[in-house]
Amino acid sequence: MGYDGDDRRVHRVFVTRNTEYHVRRAVCVAVRPRATGAWDLAHPALGRTLEGALRLQRHGVLPVAETPEPGDLIYFRREERDLITSRLERVERPERAVVEAYPP
Repeated sequence: MGYDGDDRRVHRVFVTRNTEYHVRRAVCVAVRPRATGAWDLAHPALGRTLEGALRLQRHGVLPVAETPEPGDLIYFRREERDLITSRLERVERPERAVVEAYPP
């Protein structure tokens, strides 16, 4: 029997071809290259708000305010400079041990 209440989990991992973007609520709190698995403490996505995505369509690009889906480009906002990632492959929930290992 499944749980019917609200989803209280606040962490998600947005995985692109080369990078994992770890997001708490809507803010990127950790980034790591998939090739090394080491946390990138200087990545420009850190501290940025995940605003939505850009969805590539046959006749152009559609901005999407909802949670990004596979195939979308993730859009992180910051006042002075925005960041757009490569195509999203999947969205995951991180294991508790991974969340506890996030850099300070």
